[in-house]
Amino acid sequence: MTQAILNGVVIADAPQDDLIKIEGNWYFPPSSVKSEFLVDSATPYNCPWKGECQFFNVKDGDATLQDRAWSYPNPHESAFARTDGKNFGNYVAFWKEVKVG
Repeated sequence: MTQAILNGVVIADAPQDDLIKIEGNWYFPPSSVKSEFLVDSATPYNCPWKGECQFFNVKDGDATLQDRAWSYPNPHESAFARTDGKNFGNYVAFWKEVKVG
């Protein structure tokens, strides 16, 4: 199993075969992410090849880490060519404070 861990707390957990690696980041299937640790962020971003991004703030106890997770709810179909045809819609990736392994 591959886990996303923040300060000893597992916030995502899935078999590595279920993850998708894009640009050096592991994207977890939505069902493997504990949504209680994520809060929608209003930060806008549009990737030229992946599409519109949804950032999330990640809860760390009483603290909140701004924009430390992200997802592409409706990625461009043309992006699937870079992911061996895999649809990564709504998969979640994490920034460096969240350790993946």
